[in-house]
Amino acid sequence: MRLGIEAALVDGVLVPGDVEVVDGTVAAHGLASPNGSGVAVPGFVDLQVNGFAGVDLMHADDAGYRRAGQALLETGVTAYLPTFISAPEEELISALRNLPSDPGGASILGVHLEGPFLSKKRLGIHPPAARRDPDPELLERLLGAGPVRMMTLAPELPGANQLIDRLLLEGVAVSAGHTDATAAEANLGFDRGVRAVTHLFNAMRPFLHRDPGLAGAALAREDIIVQIILDGVHLAEETARLTWQAARGRVALVTDAVAAAGMGDGFYYLGGSAITVRNGVARSLDDVLAGSSLTMIEAVRNLHALGASLGEAVAAATAVPARVLGATDLGRLDVGLPADLVVLDDNLEIERVCVGGEARVVA
Repeated sequence: MRLGIEAALVDGVLVPGDVEVVDGTVAAHGLASPNGSGVAVPGFVDLQVNGFAGVDLMHADDAGYRRAGQALLETGVTAYLPTFISAPEEELISALRNLPSDPGGASILGVHLEGPFLSKKRLGIHPPAARRDPDPELLERLLGAGPVRMMTLAPELPGANQLIDRLLLEGVAVSAGHTDATAAEANLGFDRGVRAVTHLFNAMRPFLHRDPGLAGAALAREDIIVQIILDGVHLAEETARLTWQAARGRVALVTDAVAAAGMGDGFYYLGGSAITVRNGVARSLDDVLAGSSLTMIEAVRNLHALGASLGEAVAAATAVPARVLGATDLGRLDVGLPADLVVLDDNLEIERVCVGGEARVVA
């Protein structure tokens, strides 16, 4: 089957011509396509999705996951990590056990546990009562409850090193976030195996010229992937530009989407806590930022508008987040790889979203 496109983004290189799909995988690219239209890019990968389309994933049932997964597909996301913020143990265990076997829509790669082992100084929207000091026994119970694929923790906390070692042994990606770590403490965590930063600059020690904190340490290293919420709210434009210039090629776009994403203003829930969305900005009832209503295609457009090339902007939503998970075949378009693709027009509007080469969303 041919896709009928004019070009494809193959590992960051725009290759003119059509793409052929056989048995759900890419069989060839660069084929003659005189009447083709649109550019095929890899399906987007979102590492931080708290909710979508009115659904708060921590308390979602199978129908809720199907609704959120289909709506994510419509924004170009073909794979994602449902993200659970800090909550009482029984709620986290229940949420992990409630993952659907057949989610419908976008594929679930596992769960991102954002907490509960966070700094009490940098909790943001996370409930203080749900925060925990590093606890190896609690971690084991969480790992045993469901497919944890990524965990955000504060690396400076006493006992965090033991958790990092255990997570890495289990193949779980470790990201530093909601942290008051100094640069020295951050570098110790990075040297131990932490390879990413959760929503850079947000909910962490501020960057100062003699106290750069974790943000400064991460930007100064070439082996750390920094995740950013590029919605025009979480980062000033100058901060976003600085981040891109310092970490070009290792910036991973995330949405940190809440139930309001794809819906509009109103009242919603995040991990069971009430939030309100006004003019697209999600906040708790006491005015703390509470995730975002951003979609991944919007984040890609925003990064492109900052000066990133199409290939770079797409990579930040595909191959770079896949690297956080160590998934080398995810977020790429090439021969032999699954044909989970997004077809974009010249304005970076979505024309089609294909799963296994079959159109699941058509604009």
